[in-house]
Amino acid sequence: MKKIILTLAVTSTALGASAQDKGRFEVYDLGNLKLHVYYTNDALGDASYIIEGRNSLVTMEHPLFKENATEFDAYIDGLGKPVEQVITDYHEGSSGDKPQAMAAGMPAFMKGPIYGGMIEGFRQTFGDSMTALPSGEITEIPFGSTQYWSGISFEFIPGASSDFPAASILIGGKVYYTHWTPAKAHVSNLQINSEAAIDAEIAEARKSLLSGAEIFIGGHGGAATADAVEFKIAYLQKMKESLHANRTPDSFTEAMKEAYPNLPGTDGLKELAKALYNK
Repeated sequence: MKKIILTLAVTSTALGASAQDKGRFEVYDLGNLKLHVYYTNDALGDASYIIEGRNSLVTMEHPLFKENATEFDAYIDGLGKPVEQVITDYHEGSSGDKPQAMAAGMPAFMKGPIYGGMIEGFRQTFGDSMTALPSGEITEIPFGSTQYWSGISFEFIPGASSDFPAASILIGGKVYYTHWTPAKAHVSNLQINSEAAIDAEIAEARKSLLSGAEIFIGGHGGAATADAVEFKIAYLQKMKESLHANRTPDSFTEAMKEAYPNLPGTDGLKELAKALYNK
């Protein structure tokens, strides 16, 4: 697999006494398509994507913050190809009035109290730095269907049963998109909050490996390869074992630290433990 990495010049914008970096792009050349991964470096750890076909583009999960949206749109313009389709799956963003494709049932969920409440919380926290939410016409895509845009197949598959009712999407048979990019790091309590969620994420990870994909991407995190998926499965199995072997959140936290002493994300283990033991 040929991998081409393009990194945007990172600039800093004064924000009081601090500074905030903008995002960066990576590009993966997969033969029948190019995958452009945009790491926003925003407060939510979101990632956005461009799938480039021969004559046009498909964009996915547009950024939620204005500064990133400006950068993302400028990059799209620089590719010199029209956007054939916008996909909004797990995350709404800066796609404006462009028509969107969404998994069946997800538009209603986004208007409901869980997703809608989350967005309202973001508004209270981040204020005017967020973009306006998209207003384009929505086409709901049935689960189990395969769509073709830019000459590339997009197979809409149910995501993890414990997650938002959006889709995992197999793109061109080579890229597997789901909510959370598999990573060699401790998971967040936002992703795992029960034993059922552990089982659901293991099942989803195994399903992604069986897809034959080469690259695994998510709305949070960016891009990874199969070894990160395999690590995730082993990690979640260890988490389930530790959950049964330990009676308190503190002992669970210590067990996970001992099992993975050098793994990033240790600071989030206490909140993860609280979620798992809050029965």
